[in-house]
Amino acid sequence: MDGGSSLNILYADTLNRMGISRKDLRPGRAPFFGIIPGTQATPLGSIRLLFTFGDLANFWKEVLDFEVVNFASPYHGLLGQPCYAKLMAVPHYRCLKLKMLGPWGVIMVASSTAEVCC
Repeated sequence: MDGGSSLNILYADTLNRMGISRKDLRPGRAPFFGIIPGTQATPLGSIRLLFTFGDLANFWKEVLDFEVVNFASPYHGLLGQPCYAKLMAVPHYRCLKLKMLGPWGVIMVASSTAEVCC
């Protein structure tokens, strides 16, 4: 989660692990700054993916756009402001959780490394 990011980012390694070919990428946007300090980054392309948040009792499906970058990272991707705005979600950085309204109440998405809180 990165509330300061104006992009949703997916790392190329994650794309490969998902079995998605780079041929499925659309042309990327213009280069962007801030990922690597002092250097511009050019995405490999962009991709639209269907995400499901929640569980069987309370879930929400949404298509999200990601810029695909070829950086090494311990993360699979980065959810930024475009995601929060589309889902009307609220990030809770202390607990590494994202909260959004689902059809049957609040959906809480937690990091696999998040401690139990909130």
